[in-house]
Amino acid sequence: MKHEKKMGPEKKILFLALIFFTLICFSPHIFSQDTKRDKGIIKDSALTVFIDCQWCKLAEIQKDISFIKLVEEQDKAQVYVLITKRDTASSGTEFILSFKGQKEFGGDNDQLKCQPDIGKEEKELLRELINTLKMGFMRYVGKTPISSLISIRLMDEVKPTSVEDKWDFWVFSISGDTFFNGQKLYKSGMLYGFFSANRVTPELKVRLSVWGMYNQDKFTFDDQIIKSSSNSQNFTGLIVKSLNDHWSVGGHFSALASTYTNTKFSLSPGPAIEYNLFPYSQSTRRQLRFLYRLDFKSIWYQEETIYEKTHENLLKESLSATLELKQKWGTISTSIEGSNYFHDFSKNRVYLRGELSLRIIGGLNINLNGSYSRIHDQLSLARSDATFEEILLRRKEIATTYNYYFSVGLSYTFGSTKSKVVNPRFGTGGQGISIMF
Repeated sequence: MKHEKKMGPEKKILFLALIFFTLICFSPHIFSQDTKRDKGIIKDSALTVFIDCQWCKLAEIQKDISFIKLVEEQDKAQVYVLITKRDTASSGTEFILSFKGQKEFGGDNDQLKCQPDIGKEEKELLRELINTLKMGFMRYVGKTPISSLISIRLMDEVKPTSVEDKWDFWVFSISGDTFFNGQKLYKSGMLYGFFSANRVTPELKVRLSVWGMYNQDKFTFDDQIIKSSSNSQNFTGLIVKSLNDHWSVGGHFSALASTYTNTKFSLSPGPAIEYNLFPYSQSTRRQLRFLYRLDFKSIWYQEETIYEKTHENLLKESLSATLELKQKWGTISTSIEGSNYFHDFSKNRVYLRGELSLRIIGGLNINLNGSYSRIHDQLSLARSDATFEEILLRRKEIATTYNYYFSVGLSYTFGSTKSKVVNPRFGTGGQGISIMF
């Protein structure tokens, strides 16, 4: 009987080393073929996306979401994404992401919301925004070849918890400002204080605020000292009840004292009703609101008015229409309001305001802003004439039949939108040079 020779320890080690060496040499080649294939699918089938967001960091979004390809022109994208943000009642920020399918995805639209917790750092906010973007892209990516490279898992360590708010959704804000400046012949000072209390839920909105301001200027001219001062105090209150996705009703109240408007004290409560042509759920993208208000005004004047009044009770109505749109072609916000007093319909006012930003081509935008008022309701004008100083410093309201404002400008954003490089050195800014004339 022949005995087979057993492999010695040295030969076993040599044999295992040979196998290990073979795996090391050939496995990268095998894996690299799979990697190249995957990269080819991503390159050829990546979802083309145009993100409409002036303040978003597109480079970081592209770096983190590798299964999409950001493009610079809207018409080349399979998906158009509009990202808007609005302040919440608790001084936080809510992001609204509107997805619109184009080309083969035409008509496949969606909208998602991202509401990070207050106090999160910028990186955390960006992380939550990117995660919401990924969720929105899944409905489109699932219909492309790249879907074979996507895996979805449940973060089961995150468990839903009930939220108890010890403040019952009330948010308070308080602020104060003061400034003093001057030179040899001129001194100026201002004091300002503000307090607000707001409670906003989907069913009810309550906003209360009170503020006060005092301003004084002192001039020295030819050994004469000229002093001029003004002060204002104001309280406003608003309560709005949501009826459905189009109608709201509410009431408002204000109390005012102002040396500029010759008002010692005034009270103004009244009801209001609003109709929004579009559902309120679409408010970040489009609104067309019609608001009707009644105001009962009881006013005590500091000086006798040009109508020989020191106190009067008035009933006023106003109707306004406001259009706000955020679309691919740009943004528009415009409103027109008309008001009149019931005791004399000739005492009226028409106010028109508009803001328009049009995307011309690429990153080129034209921006127009303006307002115009036709004024025939200055019931509080003082009977005595304003002094020269009060007119120059605008310490006293003077008679006019109109006022207006207008501005026009161009803005252009250009450069790379494909760079994936993020350099955090020196923070988000740096030293700058300022030149003043």
